[in-house]
Amino acid sequence: MFPFLLVLLLSFSWELGASTQPVEEFLHCLSLASHNSSIGKLVYTRHSFSYSSVLNSSAQNFRFTTPSTPTPLAIVTPLRPSHVQATVYCCRKLGLQLRTRSGGHDFEGLSYASTTYRTPFVVIDLVNLRSVEISVGEGTAWVESGATLGELYYEIARTSRTLAFPAGIGHTIGVGGHLSGGGYGSIFRKYGLAADNVIDARLIDVKGRILERKSMGEDLFWAIRGGGGGSFGIVLAWKLKLVRVPANLTTCSVTKTLQQNATSLVHRWQSIGHKLPKEVHTSFAISRVNSSEDGKMTVQASFGSVFLGGTNEFLPLMGENLPELGLTKEDCMEMSWAETIILGTQFRTGLPLETLLNRTQVSPLSKSFFKAKSDFVQQPIPEPALEGLWRKLHEEEAKSATIVFVAYGGIMDEIPETETPSPHRAGNLYTVLYIVNWGEDENVNSEKYINWMRRVYDYMSPYVSKSPREAYVNYRDLDIGANDMNNKKGSYAEAKIWGRKYFKNNFDRLVQVKTRVDPGNFFRHEQSIPPLP
Repeated sequence: MFPFLLVLLLSFSWELGASTQPVEEFLHCLSLASHNSSIGKLVYTRHSFSYSSVLNSSAQNFRFTTPSTPTPLAIVTPLRPSHVQATVYCCRKLGLQLRTRSGGHDFEGLSYASTTYRTPFVVIDLVNLRSVEISVGEGTAWVESGATLGELYYEIARTSRTLAFPAGIGHTIGVGGHLSGGGYGSIFRKYGLAADNVIDARLIDVKGRILERKSMGEDLFWAIRGGGGGSFGIVLAWKLKLVRVPANLTTCSVTKTLQQNATSLVHRWQSIGHKLPKEVHTSFAISRVNSSEDGKMTVQASFGSVFLGGTNEFLPLMGENLPELGLTKEDCMEMSWAETIILGTQFRTGLPLETLLNRTQVSPLSKSFFKAKSDFVQQPIPEPALEGLWRKLHEEEAKSATIVFVAYGGIMDEIPETETPSPHRAGNLYTVLYIVNWGEDENVNSEKYINWMRRVYDYMSPYVSKSPREAYVNYRDLDIGANDMNNKKGSYAEAKIWGRKYFKNNFDRLVQVKTRVDPGNFFRHEQSIPPLP
């Protein structure tokens, strides 16, 4: 009995030492590298009381917060750039992987979790690096990567009713991740993607240097504006070109069920939405509902639009181009640009501007278990094919599913594919976001919902872009391929599968930049850009 207990105790003490030693080494390295012993107060390890709450604080997809999900060795919440530099240095020195989180909206959780955990990893959470400085005179803003889009929008709206920034609608989305992946929103047909309007940046590279546009060079500056986060370094802050908007915009919404000819309306919209003036943003959200007439299940198409102008100008425009919609003055409201953002996520009016500062606000695409995919469409989908898609929404797993069609065209047809890494420009009628969520219960069988999503994606294959079948990197999807995280050199062959879908021919240039600035592939995750071998 005694020898067995001795072996058991020795085994336990070895396991404890194995789990705590890397943490102690990391903390010791941080204190030396930062020349500040108090940096430990900014680090949360698995033994910290607040570790779980910090880890899950901005995690949006609950699929990656379950007990079976590998968790980081430590979470660092830096207060200044030197803390980030020290973390990069120590992770490199100790052979740890590093992930960077701004808003936690990565659809596959890659900013705070790992699907192929073998090497311990550290998360830098930029939550404390979130300052926003607006220059009304210059029409620019410097914003740190840890700020949310809502915090950026709030500061813009506080200083001017006629300044805006062409980024996404979700106000809890982190600036860093959004800009790294391109970023489209309600005025992108007029002004382009968020990344198209970045004019400078401050980045910490693999050597720990702080570089701005001039010192990093145009190739690296090109790569970070849409090449996906976590591949080239850690962007601390971005300088943005703000854009001019009217003091009042028009936003309209109309819903139509199948019984109200929703299918023919969506079919017609496919040929119209991308041709509308640049000042018009238009989309459809498709989901299933119970009919108000007989209570039976049906499919509903919710039309939404934002127009850079007044209602009296917009109604005749839509009456001429899409009379089937039957848009009336009662379907529309005039409000400021910032108010359209609040309405887009809260679905009600009259809320204060401070709503944009709420970092924990639940949105339809967050704070639940969900799976998402994306597509780009270049030819109108025939009505029978749309009807087949609607039938998918009648299946049991689709009770909380939504399919969103967003019109492209406008200035997106004029910006070359190579302007930034985001190549989805001319030739696209619209983009599609498919999303299915299944609440907050971790005991629900996630696989059946994920498999439903995969069936829908397979069904859509004949009707979407081909060679490659394009996808939007900010709607991360590991189904379309992933790198072997334990192969430090990465795999160009593996990465090319998803790289072509996200970036088309821009992928090769991204690989060349990666090879030059991070040949050892320190900044890596399951879908990071690999260096050439």
